[in-house]
Amino acid sequence: FNIPNGLQNRHLAVWASHGRYYDIKTDQWRWQRPGLFGTCEDILTQTIVVPFLMPMLENAGAVVFSPRERDTQINEVIVDNDRPSIRGTYREDNGPRAWVDCGTGFAHWREFYRDTQNPFTEGTARVADAQEESSRLSTITWTPDIPEDGEYAVYVSYKSLPTSVPDAVYNIRHKGVQTQVRVNQRMGGGTWVYLGTYEFDKGQSLDCSVSLTNYSKHRGHITADAVRFGGGMGNTERGESGEEYQKISGLPRYLEGSRYYMQWAGMPYSIYSTKEGSNDYADDINARSYGTNHMARGSDYMPCDTLPGLNVPLEMAIGVHTDAGLRDNMEIIGTLGVYTTQYYEKRLATGLSRLCSRDLADAMLARIHKDMTFHLGGWNRRSLYDRNYSESREPQIPSMILELLSHQNYADMLVAHDPFCKFIMARAIYKTILEHNASIHQRKSPTVQPLPIKDFAAVTNAQEKHITLSWNPQNDPVEPSATPTSYIIYIKQNDKGWDNGTVVNTNK
Repeated sequence: FNIPNGLQNRHLAVWASHGRYYDIKTDQWRWQRPGLFGTCEDILTQTIVVPFLMPMLENAGAVVFSPRERDTQINEVIVDNDRPSIRGTYREDNGPRAWVDCGTGFAHWREFYRDTQNPFTEGTARVADAQEESSRLSTITWTPDIPEDGEYAVYVSYKSLPTSVPDAVYNIRHKGVQTQVRVNQRMGGGTWVYLGTYEFDKGQSLDCSVSLTNYSKHRGHITADAVRFGGGMGNTERGESGEEYQKISGLPRYLEGSRYYMQWAGMPYSIYSTKEGSNDYADDINARSYGTNHMARGSDYMPCDTLPGLNVPLEMAIGVHTDAGLRDNMEIIGTLGVYTTQYYEKRLATGLSRLCSRDLADAMLARIHKDMTFHLGGWNRRSLYDRNYSESREPQIPSMILELLSHQNYADMLVAHDPFCKFIMARAIYKTILEHNASIHQRKSPTVQPLPIKDFAAVTNAQEKHITLSWNPQNDPVEPSATPTSYIIYIKQNDKGWDNGTVVNTNK
């Protein structure tokens, strides 16, 4: 769907604060923040960012990078050319332009990974000449052996070559329904690239698979490597006890910190272990911003001739936290914004003033205060801090730390545990990103995506053998532009998955 007044094809880095980490001094895995009021920050921020904020941004057309695992699915299946019959089937069907080896790629040889081990340097990848003729194409099919019915994030890996094409098309079959996702392979090679989350049945079937051909409208090459289904369990082994597998976290990967996901995602050692294995706490903080820079380096937003990068045009970085302060009464502490201007000659990679980050933080606090006040009757806007923190200092693109509220304050946590308030806060963040992006690119006023529909009804007509669906739009009194002009209906038939949607211009 075309979204000209949204965030279409805008690349953003967004993450949910901390995560479980290995404390070398105490020789144990720990949360980075204390357990208070039924949760801790390491978990709380994910309940806002993952189910609310990321879908809002992606529904507006954005591509979202997270230095933490986003999929809560504890199962993980990887199908790869280096192990073609493990946990599924990897198959090549060659036409005149066959798949051949193209050097180093991903391989999953280990159950657990030590500090310096990089799975994206331990295998091989494949390549084929692109062709525009649709007959006699060369095809690769990855068919996983899914352990349980459920929703699985789908990630692909490939190599970015000087001759890579911008329109490699992956066909994802999920419970018999096919969804096509076009990937620009000129960027993002050598890491996991998220293609969406889909339903898959238990077992192994072509109705639940991913395929890629060498078809392209451009001259060049299409590459292929592994496909990953599901977030999985943490597989980073830390500590020097010598007792086999004792020092894994034992938790799903999405609960671990960025340090460990960045290693699993193929980032260089200098990105995920800036302290060279001596301080995982500091590594995790730095991995968020360093991982963002590595993804963006080489793009128009982070041009660089000296260090390698993945050329992904990330143009904004936001870390969502909940450590806005402490009070000894029942008043709400509210929202705090942190940015950094006093480093790197006060400039971003493009030469833009780092005051752009201040503008972002200021707009963020103003929007959250406006929306939360409207819905809750009041909200506290805290200060803007120009401070020296890695997450706001190191990204060479406009960036900020957003302290949404205080997990140390009971009044704030009454709000934090309310799903409606999570939705409002995430929507305010999304709207700020939308408006700031439009301002930077000097585009006309953007359109805010509508609120969910209301008054849904389904009436069955047995004689005429059809069902009439009806609903009403939900007006957004805060956003006049968020008035729906059309709707998308998704259909699920029998045991198949959801289809790709049909646009209708009526509410009946």
